[in-house]
Amino acid sequence: MRPTPSATPAALCAALAATVLLAGCGTREAASGPAGGRVAPSCASSPPEGRPTGAEHDGVSLVSRGCGPSPDADRAAFRVTNSGAEALTYTITFTLLNDSGQAMDTVRQTVASVGPGQSVTRTVERADAGAAAGSGAAAGGGGRSRTGAGYQVRIATVRAVPAAEAPAPAGTCPPSGIRVTADDGDAAMGLRVVGLHLTYCGTGTYELDGYPALRLFDEHHKPVTGIEVLHGTAEISTGIGRDAPPAPLTLHPGESASASLAWRNTTGSGEAVNAPYVTVTAKPGAPAVTVTPELDLGTTGRLGVGAWQRDGPRTP
Repeated sequence: MRPTPSATPAALCAALAATVLLAGCGTREAASGPAGGRVAPSCASSPPEGRPTGAEHDGVSLVSRGCGPSPDADRAAFRVTNSGAEALTYTITFTLLNDSGQAMDTVRQTVASVGPGQSVTRTVERADAGAAAGSGAAAGGGGRSRTGAGYQVRIATVRAVPAAEAPAPAGTCPPSGIRVTADDGDAAMGLRVVGLHLTYCGTGTYELDGYPALRLFDEHHKPVTGIEVLHGTAEISTGIGRDAPPAPLTLHPGESASASLAWRNTTGSGEAVNAPYVTVTAKPGAPAVTVTPELDLGTTGRLGVGAWQRDGPRTP
């Protein structure tokens, strides 16, 4: 049975959409002085003593920004606080904007297994922000380089799942021997398709036959009801592909299988349904894994799920 996070709904709410302007690093010319020339880099508009540089938002806050001559100093720091009663794994999506408020980049970070009552501080990793900033400047967006630049950080979404149900990180193998993840999906003309991926990393073989079982939850981790889960995706759209009927699969170590989730986000009469969390059970008896495909189901009331199909050729 899926454990329900004990944190308050506000602590797990998505769509934070709060923007914090962090002080810019830079250099200034000295008019005169014994050494002449430039003085050391300095941060402008530092907050008053004791005041955080980012407001608290549902358990995640931007707390500081480094400033200095090295690229690693040009980063924002954020803090995750778990006010619930069980360990949670958080995935936070940040949007980085230039001084003109134009989006330069999106950064997604996972903070695993934050214990009850625990606070964890991390930096916003901006591995490709320099390239993104350069492209912003080329487009006339006022992009800046990593050093000597100010930037804005927007906390776009926060997702938190019970640590025991979080997808295993890449390069690790959980005790079950299976890693289940969801990709970023594809969207066109109101049609949404997300892939579920299962990789077998255990010993021996792993048998699959049929469709993954799904349970849908809203942003407050409450079960979403009234949605018809269809076996197959053809009733959603005939152009999705990979909709073969279920067939027995035997996976060897290193082999993988995938299944598609498909829906339309059409909105008509009634209340639109959003289910950011989906708990996936690969087959009866398999451990539950909670992924975040962000199902914006509109008012359609239907979700198609394809059968597991092997990825690539079978191991001899």
